[in-house]
Amino acid sequence: MELKNNVTRLLDGKRIPYRLHTYAYDEGVHSAVEVAAAIGLPPERVFKTLVALPEEPNRKPLLVVIPGPETLDLKTLAKAIGLKKVKMAAHAQAESLTGLQTGGISPLALLNKGFQILLDNRALAFDTIAVSAGQRGANVELGVQDLIKLTNARLVKL
Repeated sequence: MELKNNVTRLLDGKRIPYRLHTYAYDEGVHSAVEVAAAIGLPPERVFKTLVALPEEPNRKPLLVVIPGPETLDLKTLAKAIGLKKVKMAAHAQAESLTGLQTGGISPLALLNKGFQILLDNRALAFDTIAVSAGQRGANVELGVQDLIKLTNARLVKL
């Protein structure tokens, strides 16, 4: 299926090679591990984007991109970026902050929107990883270095 959205147009415009993977989100494919199975990639190569909130005034929300099977350790995250405390955004809050539905939140769809983007350094173990294409039912697989360069992601050990 050919899909054109802001993410694929951005990648096309910058001539960044990627592979689009689509799947039936409505059929109960929601977790990153289920997405990996649906698109035929190992779960550790399908990264999910979580919205975390620094508990400090005037700090922008964080987009934390981690391997699908993993859970985010908030203490480790806070320590990695020099904050006292970080909390997860609730689904509704994540959606209102990003303008995207959960399951479709993508660092590539939120460039220049003021989010600090943090990428789990386990991504460096792979040439390519898949992240959401900015909508439910679509992931883009692209080079890890391209993702870092494009999103200005900061690598962190989570």
